[in-house]
Amino acid sequence: MSTSGKNIVMQFTKRWQFLLVVEAFAYALGFALLVFSISRNLVATLCGFIICGLVLLLFKKPWRISLNKASNFLDQSLGSMENSTGLFLTPKAELSDIALLQRHRVEQLLEAEIGKIQPKVPLKKALLWLLVFGVTAFFLYYFNVFGNLNTSNNSPVTKEAIVFQPLDSVVSESNPPSIKEQRLTIKYPAYTGLPPKTTANMNIKALEGSNIYWSIQFDKAVDSVYMERNGESNSMELKGTEYVKNIQLAQSAFYNFKFKNLNGASYLSDLYSIEVVKDELPEIEIQQLKQFSSFDVTDDKILNLKALISDDYGISDAYIIATVTKGEGESVKFREERLSFGAFNSGSKKLNLKKTIDLTALKMQAGDELYFYIEALDVKQPKPNRARSETFFAVIRDTVSNQFAVEGTMGADLMPDYFRSQRQLIIDTEKLIADKNKLSEKEFNFTSNELGYDQKSLRLKYGEFMGDESDSGIQVTEEIEPEASPEGEQEEDDPLGAYTHDHDHDNEHNLVDHDHEEAETDEEEDPLSNYLHNHDDPEESTLFTQSLKSKLRQAMAEMWDAELHLRLYTPENSLPYQYRALKLIQEIKNSSRIYVHRIGFDPPPIKEDKRLTGEIKDIKTFQKVDDVAQSDDFSAMRESVTRITGIIANQSLLVDADRELFAAAGNELAVLAIENPSQYLHTLQRLKWISEKEQTAVQDLLEVQSGLLRALPDIEENPSKGSLFQDEMNTLMLKELEIND
Repeated sequence: MSTSGKNIVMQFTKRWQFLLVVEAFAYALGFALLVFSISRNLVATLCGFIICGLVLLLFKKPWRISLNKASNFLDQSLGSMENSTGLFLTPKAELSDIALLQRHRVEQLLEAEIGKIQPKVPLKKALLWLLVFGVTAFFLYYFNVFGNLNTSNNSPVTKEAIVFQPLDSVVSESNPPSIKEQRLTIKYPAYTGLPPKTTANMNIKALEGSNIYWSIQFDKAVDSVYMERNGESNSMELKGTEYVKNIQLAQSAFYNFKFKNLNGASYLSDLYSIEVVKDELPEIEIQQLKQFSSFDVTDDKILNLKALISDDYGISDAYIIATVTKGEGESVKFREERLSFGAFNSGSKKLNLKKTIDLTALKMQAGDELYFYIEALDVKQPKPNRARSETFFAVIRDTVSNQFAVEGTMGADLMPDYFRSQRQLIIDTEKLIADKNKLSEKEFNFTSNELGYDQKSLRLKYGEFMGDESDSGIQVTEEIEPEASPEGEQEEDDPLGAYTHDHDHDNEHNLVDHDHEEAETDEEEDPLSNYLHNHDDPEESTLFTQSLKSKLRQAMAEMWDAELHLRLYTPENSLPYQYRALKLIQEIKNSSRIYVHRIGFDPPPIKEDKRLTGEIKDIKTFQKVDDVAQSDDFSAMRESVTRITGIIANQSLLVDADRELFAAAGNELAVLAIENPSQYLHTLQRLKWISEKEQTAVQDLLEVQSGLLRALPDIEENPSKGSLFQDEMNTLMLKELEIND
């Protein structure tokens, strides 16, 4: 399939532009390699590549290569084109017949010769320069020619040299030893996957468990070098020309270096901080799941669990701890299971996990409860951090598990046992419906009628508990008349006689009108009738309040309808009424509370023969005195303030006891300086100096004393008994002193 001449010119133009971009890219890449070999800084390398590439693109201007310029280049490169490639850029409607013929002829020639023509781009020269730059950069990097300009992560641009000062002010050495090279290497724990970091800054901020390596080299020989930390002085080991020391980080602190020259003079450095960063616990977030879930027995008991777990260095394991409870009270049983999320990428910093928890698969039944939470472990070694989510709950509702309970403030459970029989009726009805195909029609109807009688008996028992003397609690609005026989005569035999027992008529007297209708009287209404609880009235003769009575009436109405459908041999229609009746009964049981009078204190009887006699020989008194000493975490700092005042007043020299006191005060101040170094570090440094020097200037002592006073917390008031004389003049003077302090 032939290609049109215009498409050939367009493809050639794009190829020309692409080669110009590649040329600029080659020069920029070579320049970037050269920058990296000198600076060893990725940011500087990237900036050099971008800047060089943009400059070359602006110089080459590949976007200036147009179709006309490409057409002219093709005419000059191919003499056989006869300067006719411009015909491809002209619409055919504007060309004559001769021009169209020429265009067709040139198009065939151009398609055959286009593969031999290359755009005018010195690409080979650019690739050669890239090779030269690459080789040069390799040798510069390998031999570290520009090592002093190294600004990578392992060597910062600016060095913070350790500066030593002599402890003895009398020593005036003209050229004391100084640091020639200092290096601090942090090796993070292997589980972090972080590379070692080398720096000249002696202030440390690293992960707990990291190994710290110090290496310092002096320009002159020294006698010994020490590193002081937490009040301890540890000597540094001489290896070759360097003094080295390594520790494993466990807690934050401050440290300094100290050395003695060959003449025995001591020099002390500034304080440097060690900040230990704790490995964070994994974070667990459970999404789109309620704290409490409940299911009916007929529901699909499925929990869809989605969890987002993240950690700063990686997660090694994650699982679900599920506890299933069965039973109630002292007979409750627990079963704990560990559910896995399946396979996941251990060591990932973020995990999106899903789990489907099937309560049926956990062998849970009605009334059982499930408590579960997610536990995650990170990759920390040797003991991983362990985190757990909040606990979630799931329960399968059971109609029989929600029973009356006796609380600590209640006397006894007075609820009768027959309040729990409605559930058994439901179970028997459901069983009858399930066995319908297995039973004959007569046996099915007989059983249904028996259940109807049981429902009736239960309803009447509830009526008795309500105080009803008859089954008048359910108002029958319509009376079903028996159908007359075709002959107009009623049968003397009961048509349900084959399916009923004689005891079905035990309570028939409750359906007979006993002429208990109220007679019209002219007596006036009692004005207190609304405020009295009349137990002669069956409506009021009950343990329940009015709201609970109405609810129990509703339950009895539901039982009436349930009994009706059982009598009509349609137990499936009776079940909804039975369930509603059971629900109402449960609400009554849970809201009904029976309280008893609390028994108060009953004092022993007073013996009248001993009363007011004044004899106290048998009375024993008890007295206890506790002297609780208030702990002071800054006692050394307070003593140091007082001692500095004495040293300045007596102009005395420091003794060993003073140095020990100042060292203890420094340890107490270091606790505050770790939390707020900008405020207390200078005072801690000066306190370190005066505790090491034999003779200290008064100005240094005053500066340390002022810093200690600012660092000391306020003394909490401790109630005590004492006598203090104050008058108005003394109070005014003390206030004036505080203002001018």
